[in-house]
Amino acid sequence: MKKLLLTLCLGFYCLSTMAQHDLPSIDLKTIDGKAISLEDATNKDGITIISLWATWCVPCLKELDAINDMYEEWQEETDVKLVAVSVDDSRTVKRVKSMVNGKDWDYTILLDTNNDLKRALNASSIPLTVLVKDNKIVYEHSGYSPGAEMELYEKIKELSK
Repeated sequence: MKKLLLTLCLGFYCLSTMAQHDLPSIDLKTIDGKAISLEDATNKDGITIISLWATWCVPCLKELDAINDMYEEWQEETDVKLVAVSVDDSRTVKRVKSMVNGKDWDYTILLDTNNDLKRALNASSIPLTVLVKDNKIVYEHSGYSPGAEMELYEKIKELSK
């Protein structure tokens, strides 16, 4: 039991205290088909949340909906920006625009149909939430459970100081 607890604690510690590394230099597409570099989509003067998601991923949608409920407040308090990067492939990417419009998300939506960013981030599963500051990845979290958005917000406030 002690070994299991220690393993779990170390796993969570590693996820939340990752060494900083550069944001990958990747070109993606906007929802309207225009090319944009990931760096150009990030918040130059503050923190950017990058969320890898897909239309078929229920936890992804729950996370983005939960953040959406508080996003305006988060922006007012911390000037955070969210870039939601869909990893839908060529078969399902056509659902992205209508889903985003239906959800009324006020996020920058980018498309990673070839999974270049997903591979560059070594993301084995989604949702993957990454915090970026000064073009460095300063935090990563994989998966979603209700309330995780509040932990994310606490991390954003801590990094905004």
